[in-house]
Amino acid sequence: MNQRLLPIALLLACLAIAPRICAQAAPATKPGAAPAPVPYASVNELNGLLAQLDQAAQATQGDLAKLRVEKWKMDNAYKRQTAGNVESIRRNLQSALPEITSGLRNSPEDLAATFKLYRNLDALYDVLGSVAESAGAFGSKDEFQSLSNDLNSFERIRRAFADRMENLATSKENEIGSLRTQVKTLQAQVPPPAPKKIVVDDDEPKKPAPKKKTTPKKTTTPPATTQPASAPPSQP
Repeated sequence: MNQRLLPIALLLACLAIAPRICAQAAPATKPGAAPAPVPYASVNELNGLLAQLDQAAQATQGDLAKLRVEKWKMDNAYKRQTAGNVESIRRNLQSALPEITSGLRNSPEDLAATFKLYRNLDALYDVLGSVAESAGAFGSKDEFQSLSNDLNSFERIRRAFADRMENLATSKENEIGSLRTQVKTLQAQVPPPAPKKIVVDDDEPKKPAPKKKTTPKKTTTPPATTQPASAPPSQP
């Protein structure tokens, strides 16, 4: 979904247009500085939606615990599938959903976290709707009525988060438009870099070519010949 890409697109749009100008347009922040505060109205809206979600999740867990799927008059394979769906919903409400909502509380206007919760609510709604449909066909009237109420609660909350996600996406789009305007303004103010000049000096004397080293020729001296010793004079 495009909404998930908007926070990244905000950065990419700046870097793609002019990295150096983007650094001038972005406000200077000190390392370790706290992020910009989230508007109170946005936090208040989120807290109200999460409170409704917590209440709906607790009510649904109580109603699921009252189901007697094993007594429903249905095919055994379908009965096992329904029981598996019930257990899947329980695990989601007890583990996955609290973890997702906790992350969203820490980052109230994070589009990725908001979409993650919406997608989880969408999956819960589909599986819970299947269980409620089976309860209407094979369960008691009370079981079907309680699950129908839970399903309506999740549908209402799911739509509310969809509206919030759309509003956040619109806000991010406006931020991108504002940033593009700042970048274009700064880009028009920055003069183009001066071309580099290359100077060639024709009067510069040429360097003498290096002399080649000559190696002296080796001379071979013939070995000295030894004179034979003179014979001693003969005796008379």
